[in-house]
Amino acid sequence: MSDKPRPTLVIADRFWDGMSDHPSGPVQVLVRGERIAAVGGHLRDRADADVVELGDRTLLPGFIDCHVHVVPELPPDTSAGSQTLAALPALRALLDNGFTTVRDLGCPDQTITVDLRHAQRDGVVEGPRLVVAPHIISGRGGHGDKSAGLPDRFGVELGVLADGIDEVVRAVRTEARLGADWIKYAGTGGFGSPIDDPELVTYSQQEVDALVATARDLRRPCAVHAFNDQGVLRAARAGVRSVEHASLASPGTLSVLAEKGIWLVPTQFIVVECLGHLDDDDFWADKPAHLREAFRRHEDRLRECTPYPAASDVRLAFGSDASVFPHRDNWREFPAMVTAGLSPLRALRAATSEAAALLDTPDRGTVRPDLLADLIAMPGNPFDDIDATGAVDFVMQGGRIKRSPGR
Repeated sequence: MSDKPRPTLVIADRFWDGMSDHPSGPVQVLVRGERIAAVGGHLRDRADADVVELGDRTLLPGFIDCHVHVVPELPPDTSAGSQTLAALPALRALLDNGFTTVRDLGCPDQTITVDLRHAQRDGVVEGPRLVVAPHIISGRGGHGDKSAGLPDRFGVELGVLADGIDEVVRAVRTEARLGADWIKYAGTGGFGSPIDDPELVTYSQQEVDALVATARDLRRPCAVHAFNDQGVLRAARAGVRSVEHASLASPGTLSVLAEKGIWLVPTQFIVVECLGHLDDDDFWADKPAHLREAFRRHEDRLRECTPYPAASDVRLAFGSDASVFPHRDNWREFPAMVTAGLSPLRALRAATSEAAALLDTPDRGTVRPDLLADLIAMPGNPFDDIDATGAVDFVMQGGRIKRSPGR
């Protein structure tokens, strides 16, 4: 008697493969082990497979979120063990939302996301597959400097801080030694820090060139946190693979990204959400005062720039920046992108085939034979109503059912 697991046949009324211009259906997807064996309308192997009838649902590739932070920012004296445990609910929430792979772009301390990547891979914890940049490399006084408010007399710095060419080169090499899949650095200030501003530029062109070149030599792609034109353009000249945010960037800057084939991960939900609640005191009650002030200060420019990515030819990948808001809400990036002018098709590709291309993971992002059996389904049709993306109730990851209707 064979111990080999039986194949699974997943059947749904509607189907989108991650690439096509519109959904089709009905469909049958045969899964053997962790991979897709066949996709079609009528598959002969049905009698030999466990059948999952999804009915009036849309079957899609597993979603990919290219910008999350699964480890929350806790007080500096929080142990690594406590931080790790605090990340587990986030991983579960992301997987339940249909995100079978995520790229984590920096945690506050240690190498927690590297350890979580291994634990997920080995089946120790449940969650999306993790692609990680362990930390964000930052200049002192920049977006990744968490030392603000610490007494200077203790000589303590928090964050991976590097100034000058020698220090940024060393920081990149250290991140690689820690097990980084990606290198991330802060090219500009941001909204979340009390000591900087999104219009500030952190690194000189020479520092950025050295940082990105070192990562390239070590075969690590670079992602840059950058909001303004100068920060984005310096990163583009150096050859980063993705730009995160760019919420204050002009159409001309986005056209440079398009020409160079650099992906933009626009993280638009947090911008739309904060701008929509600027006068709502309850919304800001549990948030730092400086965050509201920063959004007020840049409100006009943010509103002007929000539609620019949709009007550009830049390659877009889905990224929610979940952790700034609860991970269970990361799907809300989809309606935010559509509200900002993207078609549902472009938004959905951003979280499937385009995200897989950005991460250089050709074994996922579409539904085709021989690829990983990462499949999700939802009632309704996200091409008609993008909010359907928030109703995922079937998740298969690597051929294993992680969530099913009614569970």
